[in-house]
Amino acid sequence: MTEDSRLTSLAASLPASVPFVGPEAQERARNAPFIARLGANESGFGPSPQAVAAMQAAATDAWKYGDPECHDLRHALAAHHGIDAAHIMVGEGIDGLLGLLARLTLTAGDSVVTSAGAYPTFNYHAAGFGAHIHTVPYAGDFEDPDRLIAKAKETGAKLIYFSNPDNPMGSWHGAVTVADMITHVPEGSLLVLDEAYSDLAPDTAIPPLDPENPNVIRMRTFSKGYGLAGIRVGYAIGPKPLINAFNKVRNHFGISRISQAGALAALQDQAWLDHVRQEVDAARTRLAGIAIRHKLTPLPSATNFVTIDCGHDGNHARALLQGLIERGIFVRMPFVAPQDRCIRVSAGPPEELDAFERALSDIL
Repeated sequence: MTEDSRLTSLAASLPASVPFVGPEAQERARNAPFIARLGANESGFGPSPQAVAAMQAAATDAWKYGDPECHDLRHALAAHHGIDAAHIMVGEGIDGLLGLLARLTLTAGDSVVTSAGAYPTFNYHAAGFGAHIHTVPYAGDFEDPDRLIAKAKETGAKLIYFSNPDNPMGSWHGAVTVADMITHVPEGSLLVLDEAYSDLAPDTAIPPLDPENPNVIRMRTFSKGYGLAGIRVGYAIGPKPLINAFNKVRNHFGISRISQAGALAALQDQAWLDHVRQEVDAARTRLAGIAIRHKLTPLPSATNFVTIDCGHDGNHARALLQGLIERGIFVRMPFVAPQDRCIRVSAGPPEELDAFERALSDIL
């Protein structure tokens, strides 16, 4: 196919790609549905019934644009976290917020730093604005805060991407380590602290909020613990000038009335979030047991998935992954060696974990 000559030189140089091949595309390719959807770290335990009811009620007003200021949701989040609403920006999931942040801070030739094999959507957005992406290796199965900071100093990076808890390994650093990392961010850099799994992590992993700190922007989501991945609502917490800058570039009508209503009701139903935490904990325990019974090694997890060390190299893990997909089990795996020796399995309801165990037994 001939490239459209109207594209910018930067756009023409980029691959037309999707960072993740969705389960729907895989189902179309295999001409059959999956019987267990355990690959995207969605919550198979579902959203709060109160959130469902709120979205159903809001659907009758779907002819109206959503509030472009997300006023009620932002102020509810502010009250929940005990901070000023001016420190919060709501966006189309963390992915959407990452794209806006890249647009605000990066021009062609700027440098960013991330871990090799970390969440790839950050790289997708950074490359989209012409940034040079510098990576550091994991330290074992953990992102390495010291190396990330050192590489940022070496390259003059504008952005440093760091997720805690980590995707795809499920590992986490304690709050003291993260807080120390924030204090060592070099001048001119900004730490992008992705806390997508913070609702499922131990309290000891999450440092207290300090939204005035100019060194860090923290990003959270309703996609994981709250079970609302399909409505695309995330939020950033940061210093007021940076948060206000999002108003320069964001899609002001990007969060629908239905999405705002669902997220607000979910936030107000903390009892459901506690229920999901219990379900996730039970599923992680079950997945660890399945791995051990099959002589595989489950890694400790502070997320809603368990990463399982398959004991060999990436080719072995990919073969195992393909075998699971052929048997109707949707899972994913890390992209980069040596983490690609693993597969990553989302916490899910018991019947889906039953199907995963049957398929795994059949393959092995």
